[in-house]
Amino acid sequence: MRKLVLSMSMSLDGFVSGVDGDIQWVFSGDQEAIVWKLEQLWDASLIIMGSRSFQDMSPYWPTSTVVFAPPMNQIPKAVFSRQGAAVLAPAAKALKDARERSTAPLQPGAESWAQAYVASGDLADEIQRLKATDGKPIIAIGGATFARSLIAHGLVDEYMLMVYPIVLGRGLPIFADLPAPVPLKLIHSKTFPLGALAQTYQPNRNP
Repeated sequence: MRKLVLSMSMSLDGFVSGVDGDIQWVFSGDQEAIVWKLEQLWDASLIIMGSRSFQDMSPYWPTSTVVFAPPMNQIPKAVFSRQGAAVLAPAAKALKDARERSTAPLQPGAESWAQAYVASGDLADEIQRLKATDGKPIIAIGGATFARSLIAHGLVDEYMLMVYPIVLGRGLPIFADLPAPVPLKLIHSKTFPLGALAQTYQPNRNP
């Protein structure tokens, strides 16, 4: 049975992005934080996300050369969407365009975006099906609406939150409209040189 880890970056006041989706503050240049994030990402056997995040990411990562590109391309993916296989169209088009242009070579594993598993059934059923096999963790990376659904349905086994030293005042939260409080147990904490704080929690089933 694989555990589901929700990995999110957030501001000190609990927002995962600005109201317009801005996340520039996440790219603080803290190299130790980047190394830690990479280690956590490589420890996953599957990356899952909502359809909006998938459509934003799938044209970008196949030709990207940033440090997160290798795990983002090489780790298998699942996208949650009611569109069915049609949600993969932007990924297939991005791969086709990259091959035809030949200006930005495809990175190893780039084809995995067009080969992503499409989960179009009931959210809880699909998650349980993905969890049912042995292996390294499943990591959920976005976006806010998808994260809220996972939390509201009690599907998250571990919260891996990178809290940045910035206050946005307003933005998109993930811990909103919960049907009931969710007690959490801190299992790991690490502070980085530029002030970011990695906090890992598990739901406290017996508070």
